[in-house]
Amino acid sequence: MAPVDSEPATRGRLASPLSGHVVLLTGASEGIGRALAIELAPQRLSLVLTARNRERLEELARECEARGSTTLVVPADLTDMAQCQALVDAALGRFGRLDVLINNAGATMWSRLDALADLTALDRLMRINYLGAAHLTALALPSLKRTQGRVVAIASLAGFTGVPERTGYAASKHAMVGFFESLRVELQGTGVTVTIIAPDFVRSEIHKRAIGPDGRALGRSPMQHDRIMGAEQCARLIVPAIEQRKRLLITSTRGKLGRWLKLIAPRLVDRIAAAAIRDRR
Repeated sequence: MAPVDSEPATRGRLASPLSGHVVLLTGASEGIGRALAIELAPQRLSLVLTARNRERLEELARECEARGSTTLVVPADLTDMAQCQALVDAALGRFGRLDVLINNAGATMWSRLDALADLTALDRLMRINYLGAAHLTALALPSLKRTQGRVVAIASLAGFTGVPERTGYAASKHAMVGFFESLRVELQGTGVTVTIIAPDFVRSEIHKRAIGPDGRALGRSPMQHDRIMGAEQCARLIVPAIEQRKRLLITSTRGKLGRWLKLIAPRLVDRIAAAAIRDRR
């Protein structure tokens, strides 16, 4: 099927090194994941799309196919090891190889720790954000070694600094960053590369589902959406980083500055983080 006229990922650029590759994308049904799928689709990929909501995945698959890619929809809960294995098996069964794994699935929280009535929320965040990505990557790694592929971890600025009201989320993203930084060293000489993405705040449904003090989803976003980056803009930044096998992409000037300020003025970084949460931007 020919791509539609609008091709944001390829127009005016040389052919992507990802063209024709098999890409497994988690958390694909909405937010950054959905935007990434749409941004990648004109490159005529084989896209394996996974999340828990089959209906949204199938709608996305139709949109990606209209842009030129082949798709496979595999609903899965990545906190379940058996479902992680079934996902990898389905991808290999359909396409015979795996070139790119994008670990994007995640959840978040908005609550001070001393207000958190349900402490199991901390376990849930670690299982979804860190262990799900770690397990899936381990299962996909033999195939990625055969293709000298790419591993991508959609982490967060919260993976590099403390963020108030997001203790469990920041902890899970710190774990994710540490895991993938270590994996990069282990994979030296294999041809497999690791790219860590650290977005600043992004407009996404994830904020509506954020775990609140009672352990349940907030049901509304606490963010000022008109003052933060859209998922489509974020995806446009991420795709070149994947293509170029970059080590790290930080998507905001604030984030890049904060990483260095933390070394020389850590208290200032604490104040910046507190202000970001207070202002919800």
